Formats: sequence, C-alpha cells, structure tokens
Amino acid sequence: MSQSAEALRIYESRRLPWPVDWTTFFGREAPLLLEIGFGNGQFLVELAAERPEANVIGLEISRPALMRALRRLERRGLPNVRLVYGPAQQFLWSNCTPGTLAGVYANFPDPWPKDRHHHRRLFNARFLELLATRMAPGAHLDIATDHAAYAEAITDLLVASPYFESRRDEPVLTAAVQRLRTKYEQKALAEGRHCYYYYWQRNDVNVANPFPVPQELPMPHAVLRSDLTLEEIAGHFREASHRDETAIIRFVALYHAHEQAMLLIDTFVEEEPLAQRVGLTIRPRRPARSEAEDGELIVGLHEMGFPRPTPGIHAAVAYLARWLLSLDPEARLVRGDLPAAPPA
Repeated sequence: MSQSAEALRIYESRRLPWPVDWTTFFGREAPLLLEIGFGNGQFLVELAAERPEANVIGLEISRPALMRALRRLERRGLPNVRLVYGPAQQFLWSNCTPGTLAGVYANFPDPWPKDRHHHRRLFNARFLELLATRMAPGAHLDIATDHAAYAEAITDLLVASPYFESRRDEPVLTAAVQRLRTKYEQKALAEGRHCYYYYWQRNDVNVANPFPVPQELPMPHAVLRSDLTLEEIAGHFREASHRDETAIIRFVALYHAHEQAMLLIDTFVEEEPLAQRVGLTIRPRRPARSEAEDGELIVGLHEMGFPRPTPGIHAAVAYLARWLLSLDPEARLVRGDLPAAPPA
C-alpha cells in the first residue's frame, strides 16, 4: 500500500462518520492502535514504523502538534498512520464501536496539577470505562507520566477498575522496558525527573456500554405562522441559557443579515460527547398575502461549520421556536420535525 495524498492529511473527528468503518478508512483490515496526545509526533511515527502490520491513529487537540507530525509523516512516507484532530472522549465515543482498539498509548498527558483543574485530566473512572468499551479483550493500554501525584491517581484508577489488569507484576514501573521514548521523556530523564510507566491490558470482563454512538438526526426546522417582523424579534432577544436532559444550550448573540432577511443566533450546544457552536436562523418563508393573513417564519440550523444535527441541536431549535411563540400570542406552529417541538 502506498501513501496517498488523501491519507496524508489531518482529519477532524467531529466530521468523520459516526462511527468510522476503520477497515475502509485505512483501505485494509488490520489491528487498530491509538496514541492519544502525540505531541511532536516522534513516538507516533516510530510506532507506525515499528508496527507496519497495524493501522495507527494519532489523536491530538493541538494544531501545531498536528502540523509537526504531518511534516514528519511526509518525510517518512508511512502508509499506515492517520492524524485526527479532536478530544479523546469525543473520538472514542463517536467514532469507535465497542471492541475496536487493539492498543492505546497515552504518553505524558497534561497532569493539570492544581486541584481545581483535576476535572480536566484525561484519566478518570468514567474515561477508563469508556476505554474499556472500545478496547478488545487483550488490547494493551500503555501510559507514561512524570508527575508523581498524577501517577498516584492513575494507579488508584487502574487498580480499582474491573476491566484492566497489569501486564507486569507491579501496577506501575519506574524503569521502562523495550519502550519507544518520546522527546519529552528524554528531556525529563536527562533532567533527573522520575517517570512512571503503566503496562496494562483490557481483560475479558464484560462491560456495559453506557456510551452509545451518538444519534445523528435529519436537519431540524420548525415553521411558525406569525406577524412578527425580524426587527421586532431582534429587539426582544436577550442572552439566555437552557438545560434539559440531553444538553446545555446557550443563546449568546443575535445578528441581523438585512440583505438576506435573516436573523442568525450564535448558539452553544453542549451534550455528551460533543460540544458545538452553531448558527440558528430565523427567516421569513413568505410574506403575508393580505393584512388578514400572517406570514410564516422558518426556524432552522445554518450549515456553516458543518454542524451535526444531534438531539441537542434539535432541542435548541425547539427552544428558539418556543421563545418566538411566547412573543406573539396569535402565533402557532405550522409544522416541524423536532422531537421536542413546541405545542401548536
């Protein structure tokens, strides 16, 4: 298999299929390895060179790191590695089906040492449970850190998990055996810092899957009959937040596109495992044909930024439609494909 221009690029996890058919994605069936947070890409590239029989994914949230790794790949021409931009939880939850991964590597993840930042750490009990659903029995989990407090936390998490077991006699080692070393690791060792290494694997204990691949729905819209003008709607807008069972929705700002007769509402939608910033639109469908007939307003999702029409996005459109109905006692819902559409 030769390195193709299509393969040698950076993919964005939220634009990949839910889930990804990795055999088709790589053009061959092979064990799938994942490095989470590959930094400058040295370990990733060497891993792909050392394991030509495997398909290797490098996952990063740093765009400069992605570009550095891309340049390394261009020089080496390795056909079995792909670069993906996105957070680990979103990638595993959305893009991977249960039992997909044959190996996972996490080298020196950010320790977030301050207590108030611990929730940002990669490893916690919920993340390990997610990993367990996506890893095949026997799949290796290799972790390295040079932060003693984080190492203690990782040790406690792994020992407490029913889904992983150490491949060594001890849960954590302070001397690596047959390991590719990262540039950061070499620097840490040269400076006399201790490094902690975990050589674990997924066992064969069954795990429930509370992380179903997200559901992608048709593009949402609602049609309202109302005599409200766009100017009147804009005058009533205020920043607002809503929370329901599936999502946190924040309407941040409103913009009036006069030439297109459209309102654009800057909206944040946070739902597991995806957070999206989208533009919701309000636009007239047609003018009233007489003074006795109201016009129609369409509430929908703008396609800029390639948003995914998730249940949270549908809920945001429903909230916006409900708000419009509250502004005009005579308004009514004509139709809509929203699972939580406001009542007519």
